[in-house]
Amino acid sequence: MLRDAARSLWAEPRVPDPPGRVWRDWALVSALVPVVVLEGAFREDLVWRALSMAVALALLPTLLWRRTHPLQSVAAAFGLVAVVQVASLILGDDWRGLDATVFVILLVYALFRWGSGRDAVIGLAVVSIPVLLHAVDAQMHSGADEVPLSEVAEGALFVLLVAAVGASVRYADKARRRGMDQVKLLEREQLARELHDTVAHHVSAIAIRAQAGRVMASTDPSAAVEALAVIEQEASRTLAEMRTMVGALRQGEEPDLTPQRGVAQVEDLSTGPGERPRVDVELSGDLDGLRPSVDAAIFRLAQESITNAVRHARHATRVQVAVRGEPDCVRMTVHDDGDPGPFDPRTATGFGLVGMAERAKLLGGTLEAGPTRNGWTVTAVLPRDARP
Repeated sequence: MLRDAARSLWAEPRVPDPPGRVWRDWALVSALVPVVVLEGAFREDLVWRALSMAVALALLPTLLWRRTHPLQSVAAAFGLVAVVQVASLILGDDWRGLDATVFVILLVYALFRWGSGRDAVIGLAVVSIPVLLHAVDAQMHSGADEVPLSEVAEGALFVLLVAAVGASVRYADKARRRGMDQVKLLEREQLARELHDTVAHHVSAIAIRAQAGRVMASTDPSAAVEALAVIEQEASRTLAEMRTMVGALRQGEEPDLTPQRGVAQVEDLSTGPGERPRVDVELSGDLDGLRPSVDAAIFRLAQESITNAVRHARHATRVQVAVRGEPDCVRMTVHDDGDPGPFDPRTATGFGLVGMAERAKLLGGTLEAGPTRNGWTVTAVLPRDARP
């Protein structure tokens, strides 16, 4: 089991797409420069004052590459410190460096947060060298015969604690990403399932019309022509829905031929004046002739948005739902007058908005959600002629 754990750690890949340098990194480095200079200028017990300041200033740029090149940053920083410590041991001077160089511990955090398992193992070995050299230096200048284990233990414990924090943040983020991917996959499967049912419904209609047309062809040619026109229309709609279908469909289940709820049923989500919060629905514009996938998506997005508002919007008294049909798209807006609070409670415990955004994206549209000055607003825009 221990061998398997070691192999798993060694094979752990790097976190994909680590963030590059941002303004906060430059601000951190800029803030540390005067700290290093002031400590170097006014600290009285410094050994090799100029060199100590030079080493600290040389270590600062490693903070800028700690996420994109974690192992190289650790090797450069702790390797430089180790070289100066070796020189101190050879010359017999008690060099400790500046206290401000404690910022290099951020490199250890970044190594376990962003690096691969191989990087973490190699980097930890590099970090251990200055820790051991510091303990040896303390033993030499204290006159003891043995290296004080407390020096090694304290340094190792501090490094491992920071490494554990980096690893825990890494795996928490990995679990969150996995959850988001699962939600997106489920939303894709749900959309594919609905499209499958819609296609089955259209194919059934085509088959019925074809049978009727064949029966009427000999006695009423006009009825047969009418049946062919309906078949052509249904076939075109079916083809459009099949082009939108994504992912694998349900296996081993019969399709449900019950029509999906759509824009026409959004009004059923409204509530009476006595309920709190009150839900008002307004439909406007041209909402006829929508593709079934768009029609069903509008209902589902409205339903989910209302559910989120009822559950999470504090002190909300009213939820306004507006669906407007435009020449090239359908626009849905859901606004509540509740207090969203200092953070987004709708995403704190689940991935509802992730699934909604994924459904809109699959249909070629967009979904935006966030707090406003007087509540929370969800806006979805879906094209009428949705394509994958």
